[in-house]
Amino acid sequence: MGWVIIASIVYIILLIGVCIRILFETHNTNKTLAYLLFCLFIPVIGMGFYLLFGINYWTKKRYNKKITGDEKMLRQLKKDIRDYDGVAVAADESVEQHTELAAMLIKDIGSPLTRNNTIKLLVNGEKKFPELLKALREASHHIHLEYYIYEYDEIGTQIIELLIEKAMQGVKVLFLYDDFGSPSIKKKTEERLRKAGAQVHPFHKVRFYLFANRINYRNHRKIVVIDGQTAFVGGINVADKYINNGKKSLYWRDTHVLIDGPAVYYLQYLFISDWNFCCPHTLKPGDLYFPPAAAIATEQDCFVQITASGPDSIQPSVLYSILQAIYLAKKEILIATPYFIPGDSIIDALSVAALSGLSVKLLVPGISDSKIVNAASKSNYNDLLKAGVEIYLYQKGFMHAKTMVTDGMFSMIGTANMDNRSFFLNFEVNALIYDKKVAGQMRKQFFEDMEDAKKIDKKEWLSRSLYRQLPEKLARLFSPVL
Repeated sequence: MGWVIIASIVYIILLIGVCIRILFETHNTNKTLAYLLFCLFIPVIGMGFYLLFGINYWTKKRYNKKITGDEKMLRQLKKDIRDYDGVAVAADESVEQHTELAAMLIKDIGSPLTRNNTIKLLVNGEKKFPELLKALREASHHIHLEYYIYEYDEIGTQIIELLIEKAMQGVKVLFLYDDFGSPSIKKKTEERLRKAGAQVHPFHKVRFYLFANRINYRNHRKIVVIDGQTAFVGGINVADKYINNGKKSLYWRDTHVLIDGPAVYYLQYLFISDWNFCCPHTLKPGDLYFPPAAAIATEQDCFVQITASGPDSIQPSVLYSILQAIYLAKKEILIATPYFIPGDSIIDALSVAALSGLSVKLLVPGISDSKIVNAASKSNYNDLLKAGVEIYLYQKGFMHAKTMVTDGMFSMIGTANMDNRSFFLNFEVNALIYDKKVAGQMRKQFFEDMEDAKKIDKKEWLSRSLYRQLPEKLARLFSPVL
């Protein structure tokens, strides 16, 4: 009996200590409440979950070193590349409408607003991979790849073989992959790449004693930079499932973008920052990685800016850029996302936009790969529908694109989902394109996707039984930590 009392006292002391830490260390109110409820109502398991997944043990150690190194490199980089923002602001209608957004990213993360970029939209894997293979074959100096998921299947093997071939030709090949997201990358594959002269390294090597914390902070970026002039970024990882060639049952809808021009500089900066964080052999910026802008031949004059954030960020820049784009929209907002658990700030912004008379359309999966995430997403639909937001459930397959188009003038394409994990936990990157032509192409694609989607009937949805809504309400309690 005495041991029971002692154990109870110890447990209460631990519980109080954990709750105090949650209050002081967790800055997001919704996430704080979720962790507190988890600890209070699910004894032991709740505390264990928070201690394993809720604390960023690396922030004060390795991430601070990364931030210092990144800032030093960015200062050097600014000496080597032209700052475009002053020229761009007065040069284009799309830029003029989004001056505050461009200025915010220049001030927040030092991302320059660049012009003279050529943009090519790549819809689905069957469009992306031929372009990627072509660009890899034409590489003459270096190839930098960074992926969250890399499967060693047919397309993955094809790219690896090409990387080995280019490395043997003397092209400098650096390959960075997320250790949790890419378990199919085996030592044998790494050895073949290294033997050919390539360098390959996992981001956040997952070891048992740091397993939980490291899987919580994932490198979700998909970046390829070739010769400092050409780059790929977007939602498509490397795997056969992204290619709709009739060999699989599930249709995969996704969007990527090919960029030629000075916007590649910041993507290169992000890659080098991530590489230097993980690898003992660090890279230094210079003309080999950042060729003079005048030397980059482009066919278009697109204005492009890159936004990125992660556990090492001072501000949630990806979240802020999405919010600012919503605030600046005047007529129409079109959003496609596979996971929609964005938090109150975006829910409120979209609701205000719809109530103000803007046409706001949200395209989400009708077929989801996570039941609990799908339920948590649905819990947000009531408020949006009441405000006048139109919600469409994609039926043709799985909607994995992460895009936004506003007013037929501005578009955003990248790796970030509309959820707290992308905003606060993962390393993410989005391309912001201030261009009517590109926005028009994106808008056309969005409405084509809507033809394969089912619009939620507002009256029918709001009149659903409490029994059907209960799982969604329960899932919403845990949405801040999903």
